[in-house]
Amino acid sequence: MKKLINQPEDFVKESLAGMAIAHSDLIKVNYDPTYVYRATAPIPGKVAIISGGGSGHEPMHAGFVGKGMLDAACPGEVFTSPTPDQMLAAAQQVDGGAGILYIVKNYSGDVMNFEMATELARSEGIRVLNILIDDDVAVKDSLYTQGRRGVGTTVLAEKICGAAAEQGYDLPQIADLCRRVNLNGRSMGIALTSCTVPAKGTPTFTLSDRQMEIGIGIHGEPGRERIDLKSADEIAQRLTQTILDDTGYSRVVREWDENSGEWVDVELVDPPLQTGDRLLAFVNSMGGTPISELYLIYRQLAEICEQRGMLIVRNLIGPYITSLEMQGCSITLLKLDDELIRLWDAPVHTANLRWGM
Repeated sequence: MKKLINQPEDFVKESLAGMAIAHSDLIKVNYDPTYVYRATAPIPGKVAIISGGGSGHEPMHAGFVGKGMLDAACPGEVFTSPTPDQMLAAAQQVDGGAGILYIVKNYSGDVMNFEMATELARSEGIRVLNILIDDDVAVKDSLYTQGRRGVGTTVLAEKICGAAAEQGYDLPQIADLCRRVNLNGRSMGIALTSCTVPAKGTPTFTLSDRQMEIGIGIHGEPGRERIDLKSADEIAQRLTQTILDDTGYSRVVREWDENSGEWVDVELVDPPLQTGDRLLAFVNSMGGTPISELYLIYRQLAEICEQRGMLIVRNLIGPYITSLEMQGCSITLLKLDDELIRLWDAPVHTANLRWGM
């Protein structure tokens, strides 16, 4: 293992300490329990947006704490869910009296712990709703999930919901908005290499020099299939066509119902992407892929969307939801409307995403 680390057990804490020094104008870090929060929090009268998950996916989530995005992020150890006490403490820190939205990726540990944190926060009089992100079209049910995994659409939901909160949307409005983003977003990724968790010291899985994994998860979970290495155009075609051909995903999720004061089952079905849709196209590095290669993927993605009669009106290209040093990429497509475009374009100022300030 070759990594720029000291002791593996100190990796997350020391990384957060360096981030706090580098961006002291934007964020603060609490270490017991661990969470990152906006330096100006709490903001009275504003809905606070919180997300979190295992470390190793940076800049998600801590790199997106700041104006126009997250109010707090809860980082677990590498590829390990944060705990309910982290989430509760973060909610207590940033609650401005208008409520909290938890944005939760669909991984079993995250789902369970965020649900527990919701109940703990509500017992203390903090109003909390949580919305699940489950946008990965590659597989249904995997090592970490029941149902589809939550991946690239998480970043887009954090940006759009963060903008809405900044503009004064109330908690139910932002929860509805987050749900709409999730239903209209789809993602799929590939891996060319594995990654190495510092505490383990060896690769999570093994690929030969001539192999790639189609539909990989962000923790190195298996995808749809392992195949011979393909060209950039062939990879882009495989990912894009799978996303565009996905006709909808029906599932039942648990959400907190404020009227009944209990968890309820909600049936959701993704609408299909269609000719004439306006899209946000997100081409993401898994950590080890240079941006020059991502542009090869984006070039072919744009060509396929044009052939299908879909218009890419916004894009995001770069390493925003990674898997340590894994080489590979993912594509996320989000169907946009006028409101989503306006919220996407709204100013944002975080450590790793900023414009319009």
